Parts: sequence; structure tokens; C-alpha cells
Amino acid sequence: MRFVDTNILLYAISNDPAEATKAESAREILESRDLALSVQVIQEFFVQATRPSRSNPVSYEHALGLIQSFMRFPIQEITMAIVLMAMSTREKFRLSYWDAAIIESARAMKCDVVLSEDLSLRQDFGGITVINPFAP
Repeated sequence: MRFVDTNILLYAISNDPAEATKAESAREILESRDLALSVQVIQEFFVQATRPSRSNPVSYEHALGLIQSFMRFPIQEITMAIVLMAMSTREKFRLSYWDAAIIESARAMKCDVVLSEDLSLRQDFGGITVINPFAP
């Protein structure tokens, strides 16, 4: 299983010509069946996709429809165990809490890869590797 970070979902809905290649790649990724998400990723997606300052914000209804379609993937709930592990991972790897929560949600879903443009790439976070799917 591969864990998908929020930026993949956001690129998948982008219609910005400057992001066309990333948008196409993100859409191809989301056609896979071996993906997992977390409640945190869904929350971040909703906030960013509907943000009025976004170049093309989506409506509440559109965002809700997209989120319902993302529910075809396994989704990791936020638990106190994940919160506590994320706090530890934050300290160990000097990440933001939110990035550490992504890593620990991926671990809880038994993913060994996180697809993200944002995290420290190719670093092994205790058995979880971050891969930028947009890197050449």
C-alpha cells in the first residue's frame, strides 16, 4: 500500500496550466487501487480546495463529492495512538507535527511509501519512505 499526501489530491483537481503535468500524474496515481489516506489528509484537502484565495476554489458541494469519491480508499482515523506516535516521530526526525502524523498514519495503514511533494524525500522514517511522484 502507498499512502497519499494532500498535495496529490489537490493537484488532481488543478486546472492551472502551470500544473498540467502534475495534475495528469496525480490523476493517474488516483486510478491505482493500492492507496490509502487519512482523515487528516481529507481535512487538509477540504480546507485547501475550498479556500477562497485559491486560484480556482471548488464549491462545498464539489469538495464533498470529491471526498466521497476518495472514500473508495482505506482511510486511517485519527486516534490517540497515532497522535502520540506522531509526537515521538516529530522529535526523532525533526518534522512538523502534521508531517509526522502523515508518517504515522501511513505506518498504521501498513504502507511503506508516502507519495508527497512536501516531506523530506527519500529519507527512511523507520521503514516509511517518502517519494515525490512528480520528480524527474
